[in-house]
Amino acid sequence: MLVLALTHRSYAYEFGGLPTNERLEFLGDSVLGLVVTEELYTKFPDLDESKLSPLRSGVVNMRALAQIARELNLGEYLRIGKGEERTGGRDKNSILADSLEALIGAIYLDLGFKKTQEIILKWLRPAIESANAQGFGLDAKTALQELCAAQALSTPEYEIAESGPDHDKSFTAVVVISSEKFEAGEGKSKREAEQAAAKLAYDKIDARTT
Repeated sequence: MLVLALTHRSYAYEFGGLPTNERLEFLGDSVLGLVVTEELYTKFPDLDESKLSPLRSGVVNMRALAQIARELNLGEYLRIGKGEERTGGRDKNSILADSLEALIGAIYLDLGFKKTQEIILKWLRPAIESANAQGFGLDAKTALQELCAAQALSTPEYEIAESGPDHDKSFTAVVVISSEKFEAGEGKSKREAEQAAAKLAYDKIDARTT
């Protein structure tokens, strides 16, 4: 099951259609979402849905999951195709995040929900604390728009790019403010990518004035 969790579709296709980690990823994504949602619901009883949702996105997003995968050295053990190998697939955020979710799915099937919950929270509790402290509970796009208005900057605009097959798309968003482009945000939906990009731009602009 561990081998399956680490088998990217690029490797499977090169070796004649082996099973891939995508089903485990699908399962792991749901388990991860439930664990984090329950933790946020319990930990922040005073936050309503409008604040819990972006807080969850601040914790469970492609960039954050990829960083955890790097801390686990997951990329070193992935089975990827030669094409992905040549283009740095072992360190791509999308591949690392998806593989971490597949690993979570495998852990869940092997050890059950309670143990999986413990492992996920061990990985994510620092991110949950950090996200709340940094204001991820607020809508990043709204916060950025208000900051731009206060500093007489232009209204933020978002450039969106998408990649991947229809069943597994990834999105990248870049914020443009007064002709300046900021660091790209990534996500599995346009909204998640825009929120991530808005947070990155907000932090950079805010740092210039503090």
